[in-house]
Amino acid sequence: MTNYSKLPKIELHLHLDCSLSYSVVKSLDPTITEKQYQNEFQATVNCRNLNEYIEKAGRAIDLMQSKEALRLVTLDLFDQLQQDHVIYAEIRFAPLEHIKQGLTANQVVEAVEKAAEEGIQRTGIETGIILCTLRHYSEEESMETVKLCEKFKGSRVVGFDIAADEAGFPIDNHKNAFEYARSHGISTTAHAGEAAGPESVRETLDYFKPARIGHGVRSIEDSELMKRLIEDQIHLEICPTSNVLTKVVSKIEDHPVDQIYNSGVSMSINTDGRTISNVTLKDEYEMLEKTFSWEKAYLLKCNLEAIEHAFIDRKRKKRLKQKILTGWE
Repeated sequence: MTNYSKLPKIELHLHLDCSLSYSVVKSLDPTITEKQYQNEFQATVNCRNLNEYIEKAGRAIDLMQSKEALRLVTLDLFDQLQQDHVIYAEIRFAPLEHIKQGLTANQVVEAVEKAAEEGIQRTGIETGIILCTLRHYSEEESMETVKLCEKFKGSRVVGFDIAADEAGFPIDNHKNAFEYARSHGISTTAHAGEAAGPESVRETLDYFKPARIGHGVRSIEDSELMKRLIEDQIHLEICPTSNVLTKVVSKIEDHPVDQIYNSGVSMSINTDGRTISNVTLKDEYEMLEKTFSWEKAYLLKCNLEAIEHAFIDRKRKKRLKQKILTGWE
């Protein structure tokens, strides 16, 4: 078994509100016990579906309603990334979820962006921030979110995403926001092909035209779609453990990650939510090696593909690529 713990890694699909360690939760809510934390913040194998998985973020979001809480949670994630030897991460969250106690959406983004800056200085981990709209949001809320991406252009904010339950909500409310992103040069990714089948990926590509798809694993059910992903160089942000917990697949052995890799579709390995999935990239890599006999070279390729599709400029990509190649030699 390869020792992945010290190897440099890239993570593109990582939700801030799904990644609160016990220590940061305890600092925000001193009454919480470890048992409560496990029950309320982490999903288990008994998790029934994506919605139940997402509900676990609700408790975290309730704690993340002040500038200081947002700062602490962001810095806490940097500590986790450092332990996992991540050298570049794109951290995503939905700003409008954090305005329940008086902060404006602008102040929310400012707080996370400032904390990310502090985390970068402290750890040396390079970071981009992706702002999410959610499937159940109105058109106005989606537009407000994408306009925050425009407003914070040139800062650590690097892209726009749509998350939450794709099966329960149509795409109509979000077409204009993605159109706005396109016309303003904002990089986009979109969750699809997780709770719903390949048709949701196809529809997302047709109307949103993202460069990457969050999850997208059910694309494997449609060979024409797989060809399209290769032709259009669409990158899939794959989160294996999360897909087992949300019942996209019933067990890791059934996961299409190996088929997707061998098909030639560009893909990376990600945790989705380090707390809810209770997993690190090291864990994901070891599991893939054990389950699918993946060699180190497979995971190196996933990291290089992640750099290639990261929402950063060529110069930074070149620098990260060098770090990865040197570290994995």
